Amino acid sequence: MSVEMLKGYTTDYIEDFSRQNNEPDWMKTLRVDALEQAQKLEMPTPDKTRITRWDFSTFSHKGDAKEISALVDLPDRIKRFVNLEQEEQNLVILRNQFNSYHSLSADLKDKGVIFTDIFTAMQEHPDLVEKYYMKEAVSVDEHKLTAVHAALMNGGVFLYVPKNVVIEQPVQAVFWQEDPELALFNHVIIVAEENSQVTYVENYLSDHEEAKTVANVVAEVFAKDNATISYGSVDHFAYNTTSYINRRGLADRSATINWALGQMNNGNTLSENITHLLGDDSFTHAKAVSVGRGKQVQNFTAKTVNHGLRSNGLILQHGVMKESSTGIFHGIGKIEHGATKANAEQESRILMLNKDARGDANPILLIDEDDVTAGHAASVGRVDPMHLYYLMSRGISKEEAERLIIHGFLAPVVSSIQIEAVRNQLTDVIEGKIG
Repeated sequence: MSVEMLKGYTTDYIEDFSRQNNEPDWMKTLRVDALEQAQKLEMPTPDKTRITRWDFSTFSHKGDAKEISALVDLPDRIKRFVNLEQEEQNLVILRNQFNSYHSLSADLKDKGVIFTDIFTAMQEHPDLVEKYYMKEAVSVDEHKLTAVHAALMNGGVFLYVPKNVVIEQPVQAVFWQEDPELALFNHVIIVAEENSQVTYVENYLSDHEEAKTVANVVAEVFAKDNATISYGSVDHFAYNTTSYINRRGLADRSATINWALGQMNNGNTLSENITHLLGDDSFTHAKAVSVGRGKQVQNFTAKTVNHGLRSNGLILQHGVMKESSTGIFHGIGKIEHGATKANAEQESRILMLNKDARGDANPILLIDEDDVTAGHAASVGRVDPMHLYYLMSRGISKEEAERLIIHGFLAPVVSSIQIEAVRNQLTDVIEGKIG
């Protein structure tokens, strides 16, 4: 597997790619070391899914640079994810992994906010990026896929919010995979210093269905003391894109990290969303929805780890499986020794629409402290025929009845997402997948 995945990617290639992007020496060294480790490390082994059968080897690594002169020139399928009426956009668009559009308000620049593509950030703020890049949240040597990501990273964004800065409007990144075979080895870093607040929204979009490629995404999120980060994402990769998505958060004292994830890929997907509640009184609420269709297999893990006193970790995930798709939801709440009065609660529910669809919800609680609160709820089931009959008896077609039932099943999660842009985009993508 290792030879196939990295075929043609030698040390010379990695060093040359690093030079082309004007990277600092520490990044070139990290890439070369990661390439060596990737040859030795094993693939991850998610429960109940054999990803060794998946194609992580077919992709191209470089795309063609194409500028975007104005947002109105975007194709309609991309436009709908951008607010064209807003005068000052805090927006980065990566088209084929090149920074094709970048805008940050003068007010935020004056306050010291950094929001740009990952390569520009490494050139202009190398020490700051080095401090957070694959050091604390995600490590290079976790397994083969993290090492391959570190070696071949070819795009991403860096967002830094200084101490006491509150950003009122969402900051947005659009990752547009226009080249049908281009792999996205995408890296996102978000840092919110003490007492700061930010809402970050991202969209992953593919322009193709047939061409085989790979998405290997890592996001590292750092909320310092009393900071709040709201992270929203709508993932919508195409049918033949094999995806590995790893999102990690570290929350310090009284910090909050809220996740709103629309897991709407059409291809096989392995996804991890893990938040470490390091500080006392830290908080996270991870919300996720998914719709599976065709023959795709999706394996999702949502995990909270309570380290701090009175830390609070909540998980809410709902999924709908159509046709012969498979969805597996792992919900893990872990309370470490010493996390007195911590709370870990989770809810995972899967609705199967067809007889060949498969769903599996696995709640896990790992408690190493006595004075805590923890709970879970999990269910997997099929559409109640009486619900369909009731709707159809009132003149509604079977297809429309199923559509209403799906929206109703996902509504508890979608409606609770506080980021309006994500909520609207998610509703739009759900409609496309179930229509």
